[in-house]
Amino acid sequence: MSQPYKHSILVLGGARSGKSAYAEDLALTLSEKPIYLATGRAWDDEMVARISKHKDRRSHQWISIEEPIEVFRTLKDHSDTNTTLLLDCLTLWVTNLMLEERDVEQEFQVFEAAVRAFKGNLILVSNEVGMGIVPENKMAREFRDYVGDLHKRIADIANEVYLVVAGIPVTVKNINTSSL
Repeated sequence: MSQPYKHSILVLGGARSGKSAYAEDLALTLSEKPIYLATGRAWDDEMVARISKHKDRRSHQWISIEEPIEVFRTLKDHSDTNTTLLLDCLTLWVTNLMLEERDVEQEFQVFEAAVRAFKGNLILVSNEVGMGIVPENKMAREFRDYVGDLHKRIADIANEVYLVVAGIPVTVKNINTSSL
């Protein structure tokens, strides 16, 4: 059996684009027992239903961890060459950071270091929020800008980047990882 290699994948898409399902399928091709790191919080009934739908879609193969803020700790704790970890999603994580009034730039730096140091397969899911109109309020504009910055930083690190449109993954970046 060949040695596992470090592999990082960023999966972007709009709401209900199929990005999470695509990322889950990728994870299952890389591991028989992947880890699912969920950042969502159940603030209301609608979010409870969304989280439930995601949980129901996953089989017993998954190890689930719920962590809305300290995602870098989970990456650090599970950094192993035999690990496949899927983080869903970065935009909810940014929302959580903003609502907790955290220093977002500092959190990004710590997270970026954890992504770079992760030894296994890492799949990061996020909503592409910068393709629409300019939001009318300051907080929404800051959110959009934070997410856009984070996407650029992670896309620079990642071996692969996909944009899922209407359930169809479009390759944005694919670096041959066989030489890594």
